[in-house]
Amino acid sequence: MHSPTEADACAEELRAALAAHGKREATTLELLATPAEVSGVRRALRAYGADVQLCASELVTNVVQHLGEGVPVTVRVWCDDGGRTRLEVTDPDPRALPVLRASVGVDEESGRGLALLDALAARWGVAHGPGRGKTVWCELEAGPDGGAVPVVSAGGPGRAATAGRDPR
Repeated sequence: MHSPTEADACAEELRAALAAHGKREATTLELLATPAEVSGVRRALRAYGADVQLCASELVTNVVQHLGEGVPVTVRVWCDDGGRTRLEVTDPDPRALPVLRASVGVDEESGRGLALLDALAARWGVAHGPGRGKTVWCELEAGPDGGAVPVVSAGGPGRAATAGRDPR
């Protein structure tokens, strides 16, 4: 077993090797959903780019707004070999599903989060696990600078399929 300083050195060595090959190791955050944690999630995911940070903060904010503060959440992000970044936010309630609203009034204070996610993500959806609640996920394409970019398809800007459906 490694001492904490040896483990930190090993982790840093792994990060450097992955960065040299254009890959990032998976990041997993376990937290209790609160407004203060949303900014912490954004800071923790800085290396993945602004689009991933925005999608993650919107999904964690949805947990706070629709399930309440203090709900346990797992945020997981990784880059696949094809250059896509996958973000997953898991919470314990399988019933509270995200709904993409057709339009939001100018004076409304909420309701735009999934529209932002839909515009930025190549695809997104919801997965249910037995007894594990649900996972809202999205995938973002890597841009020329390594940051995520939206995909333009026949479905319109930023839409690869009907919102919330996995086209595979």
